[in-house]
Amino acid sequence: MPDLNNRLRQDLKEAQLKKEDLRVSVLRLLLASLNNREIEKRTKLSKSSPLEKLDEFSKLTEEEIIEVIVSEAKKRKEAILGFTQGGRKDSAEKEKKELEILETYLPKPLSQDELKEIVIEVVAKTNAKTINDLGKVMKELMPEIKKRGRAEGELVSQIVREQLSPRTTPPIT
Repeated sequence: MPDLNNRLRQDLKEAQLKKEDLRVSVLRLLLASLNNREIEKRTKLSKSSPLEKLDEFSKLTEEEIIEVIVSEAKKRKEAILGFTQGGRKDSAEKEKKELEILETYLPKPLSQDELKEIVIEVVAKTNAKTINDLGKVMKELMPEIKKRGRAEGELVSQIVREQLSPRTTPPIT
């Protein structure tokens, strides 16, 4: 499978040929964001890495590319909410279409059951007992989630809190 960066560039070319204006616009903005992230990375590395290897070291990894796409998708979700609350349905629809395009480049989201399973594993692994261990669990959990798919941070946090909260009533069996 070609790497994600090449896939994005190839898809941009295809969208241009098919005259898919919205897709072209979204992919151009996404590639610009990726380029900016690469420049940021290069700038940080230039202070500590040998200059002859700077190009090699500053290339974005698949995980970093996905982080940028997730960030762009989050911006769209916030815009949809804002436009919807402001009564601008046409703008909200445009943002929804852009979000759909971005989501095609993201890994499949984890189901709530899959997520719960991973949380239970990490809680056991970290020997977490109370809500005070939330930070310890999240630190261990997030890289694991990134490896297996993706999930909203709020949902992850909610599931971890449920696992670490004391139960006032016995669980239903």
